[in-house]
Amino acid sequence: MAAISGGKSGYHHGDLRNALIAAAVDLAIDGGPDKVVLREAARRVGVSATAAYRHFAGQGDLLYVVKVHGQQALADSMEAAVAEAPRSEDPGEAAELRFAAIGRGYVHFAVNHPGLYRAAFCSPRMVGDEGEWGGVTPAGTAPEYRSFVLLTDALDALVASGRMPERNRPAAEAAAWAAVHGLSMLILDGPMSRLPDAVREVAVERTVAMVTAGLIAA
Repeated sequence: MAAISGGKSGYHHGDLRNALIAAAVDLAIDGGPDKVVLREAARRVGVSATAAYRHFAGQGDLLYVVKVHGQQALADSMEAAVAEAPRSEDPGEAAELRFAAIGRGYVHFAVNHPGLYRAAFCSPRMVGDEGEWGGVTPAGTAPEYRSFVLLTDALDALVASGRMPERNRPAAEAAAWAAVHGLSMLILDGPMSRLPDAVREVAVERTVAMVTAGLIAA
């Protein structure tokens, strides 16, 4: 499970890379992806920028690691929401409750951790053949979109349980993801940003219920 905070960013001998990552995650939590600066992470850890560049080829490489951390934390939030959701012995109802909880956990992560949420969906400029983001990733890594896997598994469970007609399954991920992501951005940066907490929760529940009802409609 990915911790929301990067943890202690103090440098311990032999663990500079992880210390820089922890500092960078904390920078993202404080101010989003724009605040993730390699030199600032080095300053927080207490080392020179030159030392930091021995572990990260550039700004984008560090931000990419923060992006993956954000994605992992988002998935953790979705899984936690599922764990706290009501249970049912009926397979169809259980699948529906799980799907709704996943959507709820997605939006709640965005609301509670806006800086890290924005970092999770940023597009870092990487050091590679083209010098920018476009499939080039740090050595041996790949994006960990576990949140998307959780969504697809939940949709498959709706179909397998008979709760959702199979003809509704194609592109259901896109519809569901667009709904919760759009709502999250409206709450963070749009006209819903000033809603009282109780009213915001109603909006979250209505959105999740609307998406669920549309997908399981005969």
